[in-house]
Amino acid sequence: MRELEPLRSRVDEVLAEFLGERLEEVTVDEAGGGEVDCDGHRRHADQEFVSSIADLITRGGKRLRASLCVLGWTGTGHDVDDGIVRGGASLELLHACALIHDDVMDRSETRRGGATVHRTFAARHASAGWRGDAEQFGVGAAIAAGDLCLVWADRLLRESGLSLGAVERGRPVYDAMRAETIRGQYLDLVAQAAGWFDLDDALTVARAKTAACTTTGPLRFGGTLAGADEDLLAAYEVYGQALGLAFQMRDDLLGAFADPADTGKPSGDDLRDGKCTVLLAEAYQRSDSAGRERLRRLVGSGSLAAVGEIRVLMEEAGARQAVEERIKDLGKQAIEAISSGVSVDAGVRESLVGLVAAVTDG
Repeated sequence: MRELEPLRSRVDEVLAEFLGERLEEVTVDEAGGGEVDCDGHRRHADQEFVSSIADLITRGGKRLRASLCVLGWTGTGHDVDDGIVRGGASLELLHACALIHDDVMDRSETRRGGATVHRTFAARHASAGWRGDAEQFGVGAAIAAGDLCLVWADRLLRESGLSLGAVERGRPVYDAMRAETIRGQYLDLVAQAAGWFDLDDALTVARAKTAACTTTGPLRFGGTLAGADEDLLAAYEVYGQALGLAFQMRDDLLGAFADPADTGKPSGDDLRDGKCTVLLAEAYQRSDSAGRERLRRLVGSGSLAAVGEIRVLMEEAGARQAVEERIKDLGKQAIEAISSGVSVDAGVRESLVGLVAAVTDG
């Protein structure tokens, strides 16, 4: 959203500064600070590790989580200051952890227009001619990279400049957001492995995996940091759940039908893997018995060659249009939640309504 661009720029600056400091920590002369072999291999490995993570974080991203955290704060009438911007930016590091691990789970090749972290490290292993399996090395390095982002997120929040009281007040929301996101990741894996096609299951996964860390969690976190009252937090909850589901459904549609050149990530991965999405559940629910059997067979093949046929089946079943309608209904729910008598800053309400439009209009 255009009106949020100044905020996004401030978040980008915070992330660039923080990641630059982390890179400096591993590039300084380590003489007397631990053993380093004569060729400096260890130091070079540390630099590659940190720079690869920093590259993923800084080469793109909507900064939606940080923005919603700041909006949750300013919705109470508080001004934007460096502390809340840095606190919001910490959520982008949490998001980076989830992205890196999610790409490993999904075997994705690209993210934000570049190679995923596990593919980057696998390529480095192969080009260096190191011992062992390059693919496994890439997976292991990516797991470690995601874990480091989790640690960095805590550090940035702790060093944000927010008062200790505010951070302690927000900590339960922060912890619940992280736990629910991890739960959502596991449910996503189970649903895929078990071949779930149920609509309720798909909605449960979307709420846990996406709404918790993308919309509801950040908005409530910002509000709680600011000491928002229960009525406003409840409105944030309803708004965030509706927007989060709409956001995930829009992402599912883009992942299934959009051009990778526009999205910066592969098209059809979720269809190939049989992810339990609302889009897939709608297609299954709306198909006859023959169509359902065909859909299960295509998804079960785990082949990119089947993706085109799955897309056709979804179109024929009316699933794509059904999801578009769901997105619009969710948008209305989100707007109603922050427009029906709840006390929220007028400028923040306008921004939240604008975010709904950005998601629902595709």
